[in-house]
Amino acid sequence: MKRDHSILYLSREDIVKIGGESSDLYVQAVSRSLELHARKDFVQPLKPYLRVNNSHIADRIIAMPAYIGGETPVSGLKWIGSKHDNPRVRGKERASGLIILNDPESNYPIAVMEASLISGMRTAAVTVIGARYLARQGFRSVACVGCGLIAGMQLRSLLEQFPDISTVHLFDLHQDAAARLADELRERFPRVKAVVADSAKEAVREGEVIVTCTVTDTPYIPYEWLQKGAFVSNISIMDLHKEVFLKADKVVVDDWDQANREKKIINQLVLEGRFSREQLHAELGEILIGAKPGREADDEIIVLNPMGMAVEDIASAQEVYQRALDANVGTWLNLY
Repeated sequence: MKRDHSILYLSREDIVKIGGESSDLYVQAVSRSLELHARKDFVQPLKPYLRVNNSHIADRIIAMPAYIGGETPVSGLKWIGSKHDNPRVRGKERASGLIILNDPESNYPIAVMEASLISGMRTAAVTVIGARYLARQGFRSVACVGCGLIAGMQLRSLLEQFPDISTVHLFDLHQDAAARLADELRERFPRVKAVVADSAKEAVREGEVIVTCTVTDTPYIPYEWLQKGAFVSNISIMDLHKEVFLKADKVVVDDWDQANREKKIINQLVLEGRFSREQLHAELGEILIGAKPGREADDEIIVLNPMGMAVEDIASAQEVYQRALDANVGTWLNLY
């Protein structure tokens, strides 16, 4: 039961107990957030990046505040830090963080929870939703470059949501990482053939759906690697050459203002005068509410370039919070 002047703390273990490793929770919550985004029923300031010493592109702490409306409005903040070398140097996961939820009527905090599981799974949900609208119907092959924790969430979510997938092509600069993920997928999804590729090119060429899960700051995927009809969920942002955005049949983002910043590839193209809001096909939420079409032909090459939005995190955290209340899971902390 919710208590006055208290906040509910949810650890990762608590979140797992109420279904926080299941893609269904996040696909439902993220779809709602994208629809609210398209209908302008949200507030989402541009997220600031806290960087020190101009280090690697993945070394930063991001503050992501948002308000989402609809029938059950909520406000909140994701505060998430990342160091690209955490796994190798410190034996830690690359990213860690917290989500705080606030009651928008009083602006009082009502919950604090572990963020990295929610953050990773909501990103996977964006790929699932993108594939529903932008991939070829009945696609059977997926390619994934980068085989860490995020890749695992992406592929498990896709395999849970698309039973037609029969083959997954994996590549990682560290072949043992790709081999471990292949073994995990074979054990969990016996229907799936998991293939470890010798190169990124080999994997990408085989994918009807391609997911990038790297920490690279240097593009390496040219347009020529993509088969006709491919859908690319470019979640790690910096993997595609500029020509891919210019030659693709459709480019979709989650939020134009978020995508056109921080000197990412789209922003570079805008600054060069080679891409613009007018050349963008749609924001993903516009496709969900029917304002813009999704895939219209089997041979279209479509790129989804999602920067990640706070509304997705807050909607997902709200669903986690409600499930925790219903199941009496978590630890109550006194605010005063």
